[in-house]
Amino acid sequence: MRYLALHLRSRRVPAALLAAIGGTVLMWSVVAAFSEVPDADSTMVVLLVLLLAASSAHTLGGPDDALERTGSRRWPPLRAVHLLTAFALIIGLVLATLLTGARFGPAAMVVRDAAGLLGLTALGAALLGAARAWFLPLAWTLPALVFPFGGDAVAVRVLTWPSQPHDSRAAAVTAAVVAVAGLAVYAVRGPALRNPG
Repeated sequence: MRYLALHLRSRRVPAALLAAIGGTVLMWSVVAAFSEVPDADSTMVVLLVLLLAASSAHTLGGPDDALERTGSRRWPPLRAVHLLTAFALIIGLVLATLLTGARFGPAAMVVRDAAGLLGLTALGAALLGAARAWFLPLAWTLPALVFPFGGDAVAVRVLTWPSQPHDSRAAAVTAAVVAVAGLAVYAVRGPALRNPG
């Protein structure tokens, strides 16, 4: 138990969890106060999931990047469990709103976006480091929300998968591919080493 507590503290998990809960409560409050309908707009749902995935980014690396390259621990299973736990927390926080007066859903869209955006965050950690891991999900999601592309082409549905309807097969496949790729690359490689300079 002591190892788990130390591991979570070294990964700044308590601070990330407080940020995630605070962000969820804030966005829920905005929808509850200003929306005329109980269901949040799909843009708000995507932004909430993006916020929660980004808040987990700093937990994907510890204070010593070189330690993550050692063989003293079996890092791939630990990293995979870490990501899956973050996924479960994101799902739990967002889907808990379905029991309230301001609902963020549908559940299929939340699960799809949480998996895909967390996969992008994990890829960002492996390629750019944990401090910049949130760049990839932000760079993919915001253009799709700010500049919605018209048309029903598969390429458009793939590029804008976070904002697609919950029953879009192309969006679901894209999110699944990104999620599996992010999990695999991050679990095997870990976070990119920071430049000591």
